[in-house]
Amino acid sequence: ILKTLNSWFWWENIWMPINVTWAHFVDRDGLVFPKPHQLYATIPYAFVLLIIRFFTERYVAIPLARALGIKNVRRVKPQPNPVLESYFRECSKHPSQSDIQGLAKKCNWTVRLVEKWFRRRRNLEIPTVLRKFQEAFWRFSFYLTSSIAGFIFLYDKPWFYDIWQTWVGYPFQTLLPSQYWYYMAEIAFYWSLLFTLGIDNRRKASDCAHSQLQLGDFLAHVIHHLEAITLMSASWCGNYVRLGTLVIFVHDTADFWLEAAKMFNYARWEKTCNILFIIFSIAFFITRIILFPFWILRATFFLPTYYSTTPVIAFFFFNGQLLLLQGLHLYWGYLIFKILKRFIFLK
Repeated sequence: ILKTLNSWFWWENIWMPINVTWAHFVDRDGLVFPKPHQLYATIPYAFVLLIIRFFTERYVAIPLARALGIKNVRRVKPQPNPVLESYFRECSKHPSQSDIQGLAKKCNWTVRLVEKWFRRRRNLEIPTVLRKFQEAFWRFSFYLTSSIAGFIFLYDKPWFYDIWQTWVGYPFQTLLPSQYWYYMAEIAFYWSLLFTLGIDNRRKASDCAHSQLQLGDFLAHVIHHLEAITLMSASWCGNYVRLGTLVIFVHDTADFWLEAAKMFNYARWEKTCNILFIIFSIAFFITRIILFPFWILRATFFLPTYYSTTPVIAFFFFNGQLLLLQGLHLYWGYLIFKILKRFIFLK
């Protein structure tokens, strides 16, 4: 069954133009092609990024946070109690008054002691400002580095200025070393985000008053990260690398502004935070709401028809994935617009 599914998955008519087979993707005459097995390397690369993240957060983010006046607040741990701990994990973090009275009798404690225990236990779930700063600093560092590297890799490429060039010579377009490392780093980064997403968001969920919005945002992040990994991996296999690097660059150039705004927000630099968030909003709407649909999607939807009258199955798969990604852009754009409206009209 696995062999049959594998043969169906790699069927040339899914990925390739007519009269092109996988045999044509063997390196020859100075041409180097991306190979699907190279994607396995993104998993160990993701763990390398997690190690880099650990040292970056510990030895760069913490000193910077202290310099900005952010202190590491140590929270008081509640007294160990297996009964209350079990209730906290399995039933509710916010017990009703009747439940508190029942737990007090069960533990032979006063109601006030039980209330204090739950309050301290909930506080342990909330990330400290320093922890939030560390996470924001790591994402800021990666997105900024990726944006600078992406510009260096793309500024002298003809397809950066003329979107038609992404299809010239397709599918026999050679893979550049810069494209290889750009892809590997990005896919590995999103794997690392998935590995830590549950922990990071579980910390944040207890600190959020609007739990439904937080759950929706969590699911949106899960979908976004899986979508990014799937899209980049599939575009790697089909040698849509030129378009893929443009998609990556369009996404990363707005994100580091948001993380910078968060960092200064945690440091209580209000004016700086506001300016950075406005810059992020402008960059987001330009890149995700204007450039992505009217530049990238135009190149994936309409330009291929000039090169082939019979689009392959991958044409519909990739464009469906990109449309889903644009749906997430609109969702996040709506949230950003709500924040901007409150910022402008409610001060």
